[in-house]
Amino acid sequence: MGLITACRKQPLFSFGVISDVQYADIPDGRSFLGVPRYYRHSVLVLQRAVKKWNDLQNLKFSVNFGDIVDGFCPKDQSLNAIKKIAHEFQKFNGPVYHMIGNHCLYNLPREELLPLLNIHTNNSCAYYEFSPSPEYRFVVLDGFDISAIGWPKDHPKTLEALRVLNEKNPNLDKNSPAGLEGLKRRFLMFNGAVGKEQLEWLDRVLEDATELKQKVIVCCHLPLDPGASSLAALLWNYDEVMDVIHRYNCVKVCLAGHDHKGGYSVDSHGIHHRVLEAALECPPGSDAFGYVDVYEDRISLIATDRMKSTDMVFDS
Repeated sequence: MGLITACRKQPLFSFGVISDVQYADIPDGRSFLGVPRYYRHSVLVLQRAVKKWNDLQNLKFSVNFGDIVDGFCPKDQSLNAIKKIAHEFQKFNGPVYHMIGNHCLYNLPREELLPLLNIHTNNSCAYYEFSPSPEYRFVVLDGFDISAIGWPKDHPKTLEALRVLNEKNPNLDKNSPAGLEGLKRRFLMFNGAVGKEQLEWLDRVLEDATELKQKVIVCCHLPLDPGASSLAALLWNYDEVMDVIHRYNCVKVCLAGHDHKGGYSVDSHGIHHRVLEAALECPPGSDAFGYVDVYEDRISLIATDRMKSTDMVFDS
């Protein structure tokens, strides 16, 4: 009887998730690894996701994990393509929280991109936090805070990123991991880092959440744990970010996109890392999206088709 009652317990709240739509009005193609990509079909995946979320009627918000338009999108179409996908998200009957990915930044500079995604922060940075309930806080990181893409060419953050790439990646093509071994494979131009100010902000937010006895879910386009992701997809300074997170017990889950095949791990501190499968790689008629039921002691990703459902139970 107790088990049945537990199974029927209502979540505190629920929210929708999708990642890496990477729409472009171009013929289908392949990744550099040869994985098929369905550029025009991906908007249909998003449309079906929004319809599903609206049909559920109980979702408090939805989260887009970045890369809404593909880097191969013709540059004269970039603005309209991003507006088109942003408009599809706006059909959801609730708030949509966006984060930026590398493909977004291939298409538009930050100052143009962020207003279209309703990200309003200082100095064109794209990190922020929100609390959908007294028990939980969401932290959205800007994984391209230090990046060779998206900032003006002479911006200090661009110059810092280029310094890191030149130091860590000897290849002429800084998107090539050739010759890089193990964790060094992450030092590619299509990745980035969290800057010093953002790390200090993260520390303050987690301290505050701890005082308020809130559980925290961290969201970032770039994965934060090698166990959940290919090494070439990791945030450059994922280790520094996780050092801050591991100082506290409030963070329970880290969610990410970017690594299209998806992944899942539990790190040494019991934090769950879930990388979401990409909408872009869904053949016509298939899907990759889901929604998350949030409870006091766990979150449950209820996923569709190519995205795998995942139950994440917290230690304490």
